[in-house]
Amino acid sequence: MATLIDTLEYSKKLRAAGVPELQAEAHAEALSKLVSEELATKKDIDDLRRDLQTTIRELEYRLTIKVGAMTAAAVAALAAIMKLH
Repeated sequence: MATLIDTLEYSKKLRAAGVPELQAEAHAEALSKLVSEELATKKDIDDLRRDLQTTIRELEYRLTIKVGAMTAAAVAALAAIMKLH
């Protein structure tokens, strides 16, 4: 996995601002861990997009079946009513 944050550079900036070296390194490591765990990658987004596309296709199919069934029931009911008259 690619490093998202240059921890060395971040640590150097903290030290330059007066933060003790151990604290600066701890901050850099904590930030790097947080970002790597919480930030979505391109693969994460592509996987999500693929899952959503599959779900949408499945819902479209189910909706088509339901509308077809309702249409068939309505036509059958109309035919039955017309036969009575």
